[in-house]
Amino acid sequence: MVARILTTTMLLVVYACTAFPTFAEEPLPRRLRVLSYNVHHGAGVDGKLDLERVAKVVRSVKPDLVALQEVDQKVRRTNSVDQPAELARLLKMHVVFGANIDLQGGRYGNAVLSRYPIRGHENHRLPNEGGGEQRGVLEAKIAWPGVARPLRLLATHFDHRRDDTERLASAKAVNDLVRRDDHPALLAGDLNDTPDGETLRILSEEWTSTNRERRPTVPVDRPERQIDYVLTRPARCWKVVEVRVLKEAVASDHRPILAVLELLPVEKPGPSKPDEPSRR
Repeated sequence: MVARILTTTMLLVVYACTAFPTFAEEPLPRRLRVLSYNVHHGAGVDGKLDLERVAKVVRSVKPDLVALQEVDQKVRRTNSVDQPAELARLLKMHVVFGANIDLQGGRYGNAVLSRYPIRGHENHRLPNEGGGEQRGVLEAKIAWPGVARPLRLLATHFDHRRDDTERLASAKAVNDLVRRDDHPALLAGDLNDTPDGETLRILSEEWTSTNRERRPTVPVDRPERQIDYVLTRPARCWKVVEVRVLKEAVASDHRPILAVLELLPVEKPGPSKPDEPSRR
């Protein structure tokens, strides 16, 4: 009986990852390049509004998935350009946009760019505490070739104020979105807290940061603090190949962070073997 329970438990753990890939023609592991970038609505620290420069930064690392924060859509301050659509055109990627604020005749929020088709998306409003900016988390479902179930990418931008009440509530809300689903997922964005902060501690209940050592992203001219991240779940399904911050100090007031990941290959569970006769 004990042997049967252990066998069943092991199969369930393995299946949590193997239910995700179909093990079609492409062999695992699968490598995925994920970039998180707060683009400051395309305005660089030199005062120039230059979306093509932002696209050049993104293109330089050939990402598969990009989580963008502080994106304008048809806002007057950025010449009423549909920035998500324009970046998708420049980069030849699929795009979805999650608007959180109405601004100057347009909208402002987060975006996801993907080299692969996006099968669906939903923008979840995050808790709003103390009258700050409305925040959100954009959930995109990515059709990864050879994979049965779309990969979930959650892109977000948490509150920046010293009082962390809203940030902590947002971290709990993001955890609630994934708690009942153990399939592989990614969380990327500007979390406005450091690795040793309470925000990351709460997120660590469901997520694992791709970097153990700090990777400072701000201030952009001489980074001292990391507030931008790529996180994974569940940890057993992912291998971190590389994490680095790009040496870009002009196009935005944040430096982008790139994580290169592999979805771990795990063999499909086969039929369980008959239990050996117990010896008593």
